[in-house]
Amino acid sequence: MDFLIVDDDKTFRDATCLLVEDEGHYAQPAANGEAALNTLKDDKFDAVLLDVNLGRENGLDVLDQMLKTQPNLPVVMFTAQGTVKTAVEAMRRGALDFLEKPFTREQMHTVLARLNRFNQMSQNIERLEQEVKETKSQNPELLLDFASPSMRQIMEVLSRAAKTPASILITGESGTGKSVLARAVHEQSHLADKPFVTVSCPSLSKELLESELFGHVKGAFTGAIKDHWGKVKAAAGGTLFLDEIGDLPMEIQPKLLRLLQEREYERLGENITRTAELRIIAATNRDLKKRMAEGAFREDLYFRLNVISVEMPPLRSRQDDLLRFADHYLKYFSKQCARSVPKVSSSAAGHMLAYSWPGNLRELRNAIERAVILAKGDELHAEDLPGDLDGDSKNGDMDLQPGALISLEKLEELHMRKVLERTSTVTEAAHILGIDQATIYRKRKKLGLT
Repeated sequence: MDFLIVDDDKTFRDATCLLVEDEGHYAQPAANGEAALNTLKDDKFDAVLLDVNLGRENGLDVLDQMLKTQPNLPVVMFTAQGTVKTAVEAMRRGALDFLEKPFTREQMHTVLARLNRFNQMSQNIERLEQEVKETKSQNPELLLDFASPSMRQIMEVLSRAAKTPASILITGESGTGKSVLARAVHEQSHLADKPFVTVSCPSLSKELLESELFGHVKGAFTGAIKDHWGKVKAAAGGTLFLDEIGDLPMEIQPKLLRLLQEREYERLGENITRTAELRIIAATNRDLKKRMAEGAFREDLYFRLNVISVEMPPLRSRQDDLLRFADHYLKYFSKQCARSVPKVSSSAAGHMLAYSWPGNLRELRNAIERAVILAKGDELHAEDLPGDLDGDSKNGDMDLQPGALISLEKLEELHMRKVLERTSTVTEAAHILGIDQATIYRKRKKLGLT
């Protein structure tokens, strides 16, 4: 944890910093309230140890200013002139704890342990809030309730693997839902009540990514002004999800291999070997065998990751799921925009079914959000969808001929939608399709076109 120590007595301030650092934490001193408030603006701390008497300043007033800008910041007050009245006032204003000077090492240890528990609880709350936010937008229960046989087979494999410590590799195009799948594995595993921590491998430079993963000590590189614990530490006991691992720099790959094989790692700039008990799930849209042939990915790391592997099929090959996903996003964004849920017209459904969706679920989500915003009235039309869908749909119609990789039911559905679009009466449509009008009415009702 990172602590800010605020006291006008240099001797006591430095001694407190040493005590905190001896407990394995980082401590930064501040001589007065103004310096402390400025430091809090520029950097983030897990907790503050604040003296009540700061020369001309009142520590309780400084406490008010701190909590005004950071309401959830844990602050421990201490003073050489402690009274019950002062302690009660400090707690009333929002202090987490109160420590009377002079205190013993054991007393400080107790306070730091309490702050550490509070910090872990806050992190768990933050993680749960983030999970709830993601769940509302993605609804993994729906997205994982696949109709296509290939996805049911994938879920069966992962359900069996979830309760083991084996590493899992998820491949597939960008936007197919690999991160949703990884979280589902975690939630079905014996680690479900432990952290699920994500690292995006292509998002940072080599040095910053190594620090993000394993952590660093003060002075390890330019800008490393204090110790930092990485995502490996944060995921201890739980799951570390490495997104787009195909872009992991070669220099970091041996360290990840060591973590996988020996469960050991070292922070950047430190020679202390630490252990980490966690499960690793990796995902990539890259062809890792091709990356190995190019010398960009280690063969031993690939085989260590590839204990259990599945490939997420693209959305264009999951026609049975497409309209269900679209309906979910339609309801979600209608609620977000405070609009009644528009009905999907047959033309809009036809465009969606004919489009190849190169961006997969991510592109579908964005397309439906746009359509909900632009839709007029209570029906969503093809023109409300992005223009790219129209151009691709014209080409996509050629793909939806006999022999296309979709079910007969879906091919029939698309054909009927398009015939109904291009005919003015049910009698005309029935004649073209070679069926009676009663069948037309029954199928229209089944497709929601009535």
